[in-house]
Amino acid sequence: MGKIMMAERSRRLNVGYVLKNEKITDFEKKVYLAVLKIPKSEVRSYKWVAAKIGKPKAARAVGNALNKNPYIGIVPCHRVIKSNGSIGGFARGTKSKRNMLIAEGVFFRFKRSAGTFVACLPLVARSD
Repeated sequence: MGKIMMAERSRRLNVGYVLKNEKITDFEKKVYLAVLKIPKSEVRSYKWVAAKIGKPKAARAVGNALNKNPYIGIVPCHRVIKSNGSIGGFARGTKSKRNMLIAEGVFFRFKRSAGTFVACLPLVARSD
């Protein structure tokens, strides 16, 4: 079985696992399912996730849902960052989030004016 087929099979199992959970809201399910579609080594913004689930003004609610993510290791919430490229929040701490992204191949530069690290490449803004 090729890598692509194994990755797709794994994604389908993860989707099924998320959909079975009755303890999370429909909004949270939509958020987690949208985040599952973000490829490894790429990031998207909270705003992108909100638009993807049909709630373009709910970026903050997306962040709150990801903060409560019960699927650590399944739903890659570390791949969601702020629209300005800065890291955003993470339940395990922003240093941990940045290290996870670096391990996946996302690069950061220090933005002196903001006093924080900003994601550089491969920051992808697609309409998919």
